[in-house]
Amino acid sequence: MSNLRICFVGDSFVNGTGDPECLGWTGRVCAAAHTSGYPLTYYNLGIRRETSADIAQRWREEVSLRLPEDCDRRVVFSFGANDTTWENGQTRVSLSDSIENTSQILKAAKQRFPVLMIGSPPIADFEQNRRIAHLSGEFASVCREIDLPYLDVFTPLQNSDVWMNEVAAFDGAHPQVSGYAELSRLVQNWSAWQSWFG
Repeated sequence: MSNLRICFVGDSFVNGTGDPECLGWTGRVCAAAHTSGYPLTYYNLGIRRETSADIAQRWREEVSLRLPEDCDRRVVFSFGANDTTWENGQTRVSLSDSIENTSQILKAAKQRFPVLMIGSPPIADFEQNRRIAHLSGEFASVCREIDLPYLDVFTPLQNSDVWMNEVAAFDGAHPQVSGYAELSRLVQNWSAWQSWFG
């Protein structure tokens, strides 16, 4: 493994919003990889409030600029919560459109790169969490259909006092240091992520 470069594409959870250490889960999993002897370049392409529709519009260009063909190229996607946000009497993106957007993104990305998909975590809103949980299940189905690894983080984090308490204490959506550390451990212990490092 040489010249490994990974793009993390997604929303505010990818961005690490709320973490005063400015690492989020993406910075933590990459720092752990470095510590374990796997130097890499990582690009955080998380944008707050972005939906699957927004990501479908931008991911190709942004990833292509950062992953030239002469390097070991990988992409991790994580999004969905913003699709389920209730605005003006409806979700920001319909369920069917969320599924279609995600399917198109992942199929196209898989043709060019090794790809992983990580679901959305829970927030401090019961009704939206029902929608996130349902969407997570649909995303898992999409990934099974195209034989792409998917990590459900919603279920373990909904049962995590650390995550849920930090989300409630901060802004109702994002955790801080301990919550992101917990999410990073889920990713680090995931066999699909580990398979990228020997």
